Amino acid sequence: MVFGCTGTVLLPEERAFFAETNPLGFILFKRNVESPEQVKTLIGDLRAAVGREDAPVLIDQEGGRVARLRPPDWPAHPPARCIGALAEQNHEAGREAAWLNGRLLAAMLHDLGITVDCTPVCDVPVPHAHDVIGDRAFSENPDLVSFLARACCDGLLAGGVLPVIKHIPGHGRARTDSHAELPVVEETRRELDITDFVPFRELADQAMGMVAHVVYRAIDPEHPASTSPIVIGQVVRQQLGFDGLLFSDDLSMGALHGSPATRALAVLEAGCDIALHCNGTMAEMREVAAVTPPLEGEAGIRWERARLALRPPQPMILAEARGRLAKLLEAVRLDAATGDWVAAGTDPTEYPAQVAG
Repeated sequence: MVFGCTGTVLLPEERAFFAETNPLGFILFKRNVESPEQVKTLIGDLRAAVGREDAPVLIDQEGGRVARLRPPDWPAHPPARCIGALAEQNHEAGREAAWLNGRLLAAMLHDLGITVDCTPVCDVPVPHAHDVIGDRAFSENPDLVSFLARACCDGLLAGGVLPVIKHIPGHGRARTDSHAELPVVEETRRELDITDFVPFRELADQAMGMVAHVVYRAIDPEHPASTSPIVIGQVVRQQLGFDGLLFSDDLSMGALHGSPATRALAVLEAGCDIALHCNGTMAEMREVAAVTPPLEGEAGIRWERARLALRPPQPMILAEARGRLAKLLEAVRLDAATGDWVAAGTDPTEYPAQVAG
């Protein structure tokens, strides 16, 4: 299990609870962030509570609108769609931008002691889907998503941070926000296989992934992927070939029903390796901890493989990398009329707030 905490400092009750239950790791949100030194202290206290300096600390630092670390203390980064628009003009420029962006994200996180970034988003959005994914996705082209997500993963790993590919096996068709309610996807398995599943199949060698709270009616009409042994066993593990450490999406989300304990048991019995509980509510965390077994067996092996995939950052002159990324992104602009990223042409739009550094 991976837990959140309530604020910017670790409370005595939280410290005692984590020491007693020994979760695999922790996840940070905006509520946990105040300044670089405060974040470093909080991370140190979380790891001290479980007595493991290598306890993973996760964060959702995608860039764009999903970023827990924000200016002025941390630089903003572009949304994935911005990089996708660049790649549509020039594949190699897009690949370089995706790698640089991942490498710079990793530099920011590694400096704080954060070891896992829940990105890249490998979903393939379709017209009229809910915008919960939107510009978090690189493209509507599954091959381009695969290409850029791979580069992003490589950049993160080069910077000493583990990526988490999400949301397996695809959230791009959802017409509702799984934070609030359960999305149901009606497309055939064949259609899903040639679109939504493609990036996850291409990145099946990654060490970590996160499964979606989405029902795929053609595969399992009764259960979202996160609680479906059919989706996890037949699709994620067999068809896609993903054998990395599999996190549930947040158990606190509105897509799931039942008590926290019921939700935790459902995702673990379906085949998730880690139950992710994010809101920091102590009563809920106690319920989850009471039903969650130790990390062992195949799940333990997957965690060990993921842990060993973490390497020290490769040397890089960060100022030069920031400058290069900014230069690459000059080729795209946000179209105010459509809300999409397009070629800058002769009338580029300023984008300083989104450039990494």
